[in-house]
Amino acid sequence: MTVQSAWLVSIRSANAQRLGAALAAAGTEVRHVQPEDVLRQQPAPWVPAPDLLLINAGLDVDLVRRLVIAITRSARRKPAVVVFVDAEFAELERHVLAGTDYIVPPYVVGQVCDRLVTSSLRQAVRTVVEDSTAADLLRYERELAIGREIQMGFLPDDLPAPDGWDLTASYRPAREVSGDFYDAFELLGGRRIALVVADVCDKGVGSALFMALIRTLLRYTAVYLDIGARSGVRTGFGLAGLREAERRRDEAVLLRAVTATNDYLMRNHMLQAYFATVFFAIVDPTSGSLVYVNCGHNAPLLRRADGAVIHLDPTGPALGLVEDPPFVPARAVVRVGDLLFIYTDGVSEARDAHGRFFGEHRITSIVCDGAVDVFDLVDCIEQELASHAGAADQSDDITMLAIHRRPAFAGAAR
Repeated sequence: MTVQSAWLVSIRSANAQRLGAALAAAGTEVRHVQPEDVLRQQPAPWVPAPDLLLINAGLDVDLVRRLVIAITRSARRKPAVVVFVDAEFAELERHVLAGTDYIVPPYVVGQVCDRLVTSSLRQAVRTVVEDSTAADLLRYERELAIGREIQMGFLPDDLPAPDGWDLTASYRPAREVSGDFYDAFELLGGRRIALVVADVCDKGVGSALFMALIRTLLRYTAVYLDIGARSGVRTGFGLAGLREAERRRDEAVLLRAVTATNDYLMRNHMLQAYFATVFFAIVDPTSGSLVYVNCGHNAPLLRRADGAVIHLDPTGPALGLVEDPPFVPARAVVRVGDLLFIYTDGVSEARDAHGRFFGEHRITSIVCDGAVDVFDLVDCIEQELASHAGAADQSDDITMLAIHRRPAFAGAAR
């Protein structure tokens, strides 16, 4: 095997002439070119690019890089690159440290051919590997983009908008796909609003697939049970008895949804060792009644109109951790002027450049002292997170969901 063509990039010197002569004697077509000619794409573009680029070790490493880029762009392929000693052996050091092959005198035919053929073969293998890796990476990126698009389709296009209430959400994955999700949907023909915020352990494709599974199970089970409850609750104990029966029905829907989801995960996915923290609530927009289960999730904040804050602490373990866990429903009331803020630990555990957390106390302070409007509140927290993180990379998925009962509708109250 021989090198078919080579360019000698060097001022004309005795060593350059000897090297060129050795190559020519071995049957290689040799062309002497100047660095500035290569950068100006001279020889003319119709001159075939070389298999091998022989470069004087006295040239600067950055200039060599620019020469290779110029030829690669023009020829759509990268030649093998070898530096040769023209004057001082010390000139080789910076090129060797940059990973470039080299050849040293004496420049005799046999030695030169063996060395340069080896370099050409090495470059050919490197090119195949690089091309294969680039193709695999491009295919992987396309698949992730499709996965992200599908995952975004699981999020609600529009949030419910009952009279007198404002809802908003913010969702920012740390990677192409996320283990976080939020959901908000109507039950009982709009007489109830279901709110879900969840965080699957870990990040990446596995957690994203688990997220899709859990979101589907929770919503399907809740909506399926809702269909059976549409005939209403019958009671002979007046309005108070009716509302209590409705709250118990809402609790039953929640418990059945999280219990069925947990049972499925434990039966079918225990070996995957994934679990999810979940906050799942049902709100009555007319009365403000809120029933919820908190499956190991960060405690949402219920801010009263007077600024007091109540933490809706966990009422059971995360989904997918244990069999037959004691999920317990809890109750609260969202009064006129109150605001409920739900978030994942990507907010509280957002890190700055020194690894310091944003912190739950800071979230509480912002919610307690922040804007009444939920849109302004979420925007404020996003700005504070950006200021805290600075140049640090986002380390976890960030999800927020906020709901506010506006004071203007005080007539539907209490």
